[in-house]
Amino acid sequence: MRRLISGAVLAVSVVTLTACTTATPYQPVTGNPASSMARGYSDQKIETNRYRLKFAGNSATSRETVEDYMLYRAAELALENGFDWFTLSGRNTKEDKSTTTTYRDPFRGPYYGGVFWRYYRGPGWGPWGAWEEDETTFYRYEASAEVILGKGPKPEGDPNAYDAREVKQNLDGRIVRPAARQ
Repeated sequence: MRRLISGAVLAVSVVTLTACTTATPYQPVTGNPASSMARGYSDQKIETNRYRLKFAGNSATSRETVEDYMLYRAAELALENGFDWFTLSGRNTKEDKSTTTTYRDPFRGPYYGGVFWRYYRGPGWGPWGAWEEDETTFYRYEASAEVILGKGPKPEGDPNAYDAREVKQNLDGRIVRPAARQ
């Protein structure tokens, strides 16, 4: 029975860990887009040809992927609304950095609970307190911009103007969609 429970706990741990290390797929945000846990794209129509757009990834999603997904969504918005090109205004990519440190317990081992462990400084004994074992830094990116949509040929000489069909075609192979639920 104990072995069965241990196996079940291990299986749940592996599934949970795997879910945490998967990059955010290209998907709309579910729930509140203002939540710090929101992952995916959200857009808000401001005018007939203007949207506020955001794509937020998790710590397994690269900066390049987050920016590509925002561009892809801007191209989709243009084409869905009958426009040919778009420009990005106020484009920004925010980086959130968090560091996690794990510690080794100095009191683990055969001498746990020994009074002398804490005070004796001789060879083979460690100092008081925990030792830093490992430090991991996680990065999370969120890209945002106002998207201005236009019809006809894209403006020449504007480095912020994109042909919607071309962007969609060129980025389509890089888009990872969520797995279908069974």
